[in-house]
Amino acid sequence: MVDIRDPRTWHRIAAGAILCGVVSFSFPAIATDDPGPGESLRDCPQCPEMVVVPAGSFIMGANERHKNERPAHKVAFANAFAIGKYEVTFDEWQACLDDGGCSTQPDDHKWGREQRPVMNVTHADTVGYTQWLAQKTGKVYRLPSDAEWEYAARAGTDSAFWWGDEAGVNRANCRDCGSEWSKKSSGPVGSFAPNPWNLFDTSGNVWEWVADCWNPTHDGAPEDGSTRLDGDCRIRVMRGGSWYYFSKNSRSAWRWKNDARVRSYGIGFRVLRELD
Repeated sequence: MVDIRDPRTWHRIAAGAILCGVVSFSFPAIATDDPGPGESLRDCPQCPEMVVVPAGSFIMGANERHKNERPAHKVAFANAFAIGKYEVTFDEWQACLDDGGCSTQPDDHKWGREQRPVMNVTHADTVGYTQWLAQKTGKVYRLPSDAEWEYAARAGTDSAFWWGDEAGVNRANCRDCGSEWSKKSSGPVGSFAPNPWNLFDTSGNVWEWVADCWNPTHDGAPEDGSTRLDGDCRIRVMRGGSWYYFSKNSRSAWRWKNDARVRSYGIGFRVLRELD
């Protein structure tokens, strides 16, 4: 069995991906107490668990399907970063409420709270949560960029989903994914296998707000993976699909949009933490 917590595993993944011409990684020394690639961190007991993603490059998007995924293009990350192992949960959101950092009490539609992904939060709500984390920990927390999200979701793969080109059965929570929650509700985070970088639910469960303003294609997208703030900022990018939408919307390259003011039972988020 492969242990993705072992840094040697990351180097084997990287070597194979480089030989295939899919993606390249680099592993610069991190001159802090932050863990290395593939390892987890948590900055406070109420904070989300984060996984360190290595610096490197990948091909973002796809040319074969929809214009909002085109053109496929290379993006390179000079620095490693940490991203939420799971979508932010109701329990984690409640900690922000209890501490006075958040003010919205999201509706759970009587599906249950605790370890289900928080939903019914606007884009501004999610930004407020990251600001609370930053104030609480002294670290830089924010929403991931469109490119950071896809890089982490792909985890060194170039297939439609991280596990292959077919959605299969019970690999994720989407409308036609064959899970116990499909077309019914969100499911508890971590209910399916993680991707090769130990991230859960990057396909399905709930859409995830990211930081970027909406642009209908990747034309003009930053090559360094930074947040894109041109375009229509009243509308923000969402990633990953949801329990209600078909599997095609849960592909790694798929990106869609919504009014930033919307609260929906199909939209949540995960957070990113910059590394020193």
